[in-house]
Amino acid sequence: MTQATLLIADDQRDIREALRLLLKAEGIGCVTVDGPAAALDAVRKQALDAALVDLNYTRDTTSGAEGLELLRELKKLDADLPVIVMTAWGTIDIAVDAMRRGADDFVEKPWDNQRLASIVRNQIALGASRRRARRLEAENAMLRADGDDGFIAESAPMRSLIAMLERVAPSDANVLILGENGTGKGVLASRLHARSRRADAAFVKVNMGGIPESVFEAEMFGHVKGAFTDAKTDRIGRFELADGGTLFLDEIANIPPSQQPKLLRVLEDGELERIGSSRTLKVDVRLISATNADLTADVARGLFRKDLLFRLNTVELHLPPLRERGEDIRLLAEAFLARFAARYQREGLHFAPSALRALQEYDWPGNVRELSHMVERAALLGDAAAIDDAALNLKPPAALDIRGAAALAAIESLTVDEAEERLVREALERTGGNIQRAASQLGLSRPSLYRRLAKYGIESGN
Repeated sequence: MTQATLLIADDQRDIREALRLLLKAEGIGCVTVDGPAAALDAVRKQALDAALVDLNYTRDTTSGAEGLELLRELKKLDADLPVIVMTAWGTIDIAVDAMRRGADDFVEKPWDNQRLASIVRNQIALGASRRRARRLEAENAMLRADGDDGFIAESAPMRSLIAMLERVAPSDANVLILGENGTGKGVLASRLHARSRRADAAFVKVNMGGIPESVFEAEMFGHVKGAFTDAKTDRIGRFELADGGTLFLDEIANIPPSQQPKLLRVLEDGELERIGSSRTLKVDVRLISATNADLTADVARGLFRKDLLFRLNTVELHLPPLRERGEDIRLLAEAFLARFAARYQREGLHFAPSALRALQEYDWPGNVRELSHMVERAALLGDAAAIDDAALNLKPPAALDIRGAAALAAIESLTVDEAEERLVREALERTGGNIQRAASQLGLSRPSLYRRLAKYGIESGN
């Protein structure tokens, strides 16, 4: 975990050093400066997680005016930066004025070490939450600016899906989204949250295929300082971050079997403990999950708990592949083209009739994601305003030849592991060793493919 960095501004060197040593022991890095000008310069030059600033400096040691002005300038530079003000001349009036001007907390000198460290940790965590919320707001604004083109829904399968979504979204029911890679399961989850009663609360996204088993509990449930060797500070888990809002678990099938009972307990009771703590926390989270795997088949093979599946799939939404959304293909392509034409400042781009025919005839194994990438490439690299079928560079899957048929027959004599290894090797060969493309073709996440490479001793170039 990246170490948090605190700005300390005070004109007394011994105070700066005492604070630095105190917070270093808490696992918090410090940038120390001796006055307002240096503090503002530090914020301009680097990313900081919080600031602890004195209210009085050498020009004026009693009124707090310099510190209040510094507070105002810091908030102008970074509105999300938590600022804790500190003074030896603390009065209720100064505290109220500082809080009114945007201070996030107030400490008097001499300080209590434990209380000060607790305030700093809490403000760093709150600042991180603010920035996550700001990023989510920006992402939602971008989606709105792009016309919400991920949910063009003229085709019958999509109209049916959207009708179901609109009924389910206002409830707190857990939802399992099923669909092939690239169909837009993450966008569907965002839409569910945006139309729920929790829309103003947090929407926390977790890629379950990207969390190593060894840190699963710390990531999901958090830990307290000292819980294990590297636990230098308290850490808030994803469930706590999503408290009151929505938690989206993408690639849910990748949860290791050993961790599934721990997830089940939170879903059943709404309770968890951070690692190293005996204190039980209550969380109120609406869960949305997504996968391209067949979880029912995984249950039958003993890879996924049946009771966990029942907790996840109160409602199932099946996102159709793009090849089943014929009426949407042209509309999606034109929406993407408008977006990328604006991004790359190429006014007047449009599809020629040959391109529109090619779009409809192609099978789209990579679904909406592949369509988006293909249109972006054509918008960026096309020589003419009219994008034709050659500019799209679509290559329909070749017909199965005699060698392919023989290979398909031969695979029946292999064990499951032998067949899996063969499929992995062939995918890497087809993609020139490109892990992302090979994983996509196999219907796996990158971490899942890496685990199979290690299992079969297959070396990869990237």
